[in-house]
Amino acid sequence: MSKSTTWDMQGSWDAKGGWATQGRCDEHGAAPRGLASAGLDRMRHVLARSVESGAVPGLVALVGRGADTHVEVMGTLRAGGGEPVRRDTLFRMASATKPVTAAAAMILVEECRLRLDDPVDPWLPELADRKVLARIDAPLEETVPAHRPITLRDLLTFTFGFGAVLAPPDAYPIQVAIRELGLDTTAPEFGPDEWIRRLGELPLMRQPGELWQYHTGSDVLGVLIARVAGQSFEAFLRERIFEPLGMKDTGFHVPEDRIHRLPVSYAHDPATGELTVWDEAAGGKYSRPPVFAAGGDGLVSTADDYHAFYRMLLNKGTLGGERVLSRASVELMTTDQLTPGQKTEKDAFGDHFGRHGGYGFGMAVRTHRRDLASPGQFGWDGGLGTSAYADPAEDLVGILLTQTAQDSPDTPGLIKDFWTTAYQATV
Repeated sequence: MSKSTTWDMQGSWDAKGGWATQGRCDEHGAAPRGLASAGLDRMRHVLARSVESGAVPGLVALVGRGADTHVEVMGTLRAGGGEPVRRDTLFRMASATKPVTAAAAMILVEECRLRLDDPVDPWLPELADRKVLARIDAPLEETVPAHRPITLRDLLTFTFGFGAVLAPPDAYPIQVAIRELGLDTTAPEFGPDEWIRRLGELPLMRQPGELWQYHTGSDVLGVLIARVAGQSFEAFLRERIFEPLGMKDTGFHVPEDRIHRLPVSYAHDPATGELTVWDEAAGGKYSRPPVFAAGGDGLVSTADDYHAFYRMLLNKGTLGGERVLSRASVELMTTDQLTPGQKTEKDAFGDHFGRHGGYGFGMAVRTHRRDLASPGQFGWDGGLGTSAYADPAEDLVGILLTQTAQDSPDTPGLIKDFWTTAYQATV
């Protein structure tokens, strides 16, 4: 990054009492090398439109290309006005946590403490000797033996045989059992050992290696990493990823002295579409250490911290002289790992899960040119309103952080528009 930063204050107070655009930060001045000012201007106007309309109360957007970084900061921490969003505002990263968890697992592979294709049974005996549902709608007792044990590769690629059921609630007996065991929440009231024990009570939905199924593999990885490392999952991430990369604001909760930097999190009322509070800052879910630090969706972070993580991946495992992963590991993580058969369910939900074409370790990998992004782009979104990807062909990192869930067309549409303008800013 450059040593100099200039601020161009632009915007106006809207009817809701929120500053539509607090600040525009261009490192390297008003026309940073490698980023086109026309594209950045369009980005600013597109983002401001969503804030001014009230679709999202606030946001931080970052586009980095090589040494050049452009940041937009808009809106307020709460709908209707109040304290402004700042560049260091903390956001709930949700599923954008998954690539970080995958990177942590690959650190243990590089240390030869885990192997990609070895069974995880020695570390996760709760998942040994699996039974598999005869079919997804079968009673829980109607099972067949698993053809083979679960491996680390299965967990990293979400093909270990268990995951989110993409069907209406309680459509199948396995969904009822998941809910009754308290495994359907992002904030269980029990720790990782109890979580994995309860998961082990249930049969798999598919044979190991058969099908990509969303989410659960990352949560299992968090438990596995902690057991192999002999320390808490959060402590391992902090020691091996966050501290080497200078990610000083990333963790599984927000300490009291930083809680003022966490915005209110909003979802949408399914009947009216209006914003409704999902999580407050003070006293909310992220205001205290979680009982279960979830590898699938638990992190809180900032745009600059995540920029460091993705820049490390673009740099083939290094940042600022610190090597976190080998070049070979990064290339493996960011290469499509799935067969066409394994992608069947993912691709059935095309615009959400299947639009990228491929999936690596804990993140999407673009295999075809469907929009402005280059083949080889990698990263993932978060359901609470976040998006983070890197494009090796363009040496580009883009990060959009909002506090508004992707449960209505508004936030997904904003994310698409952000990426459209991000690629217009490349020259």
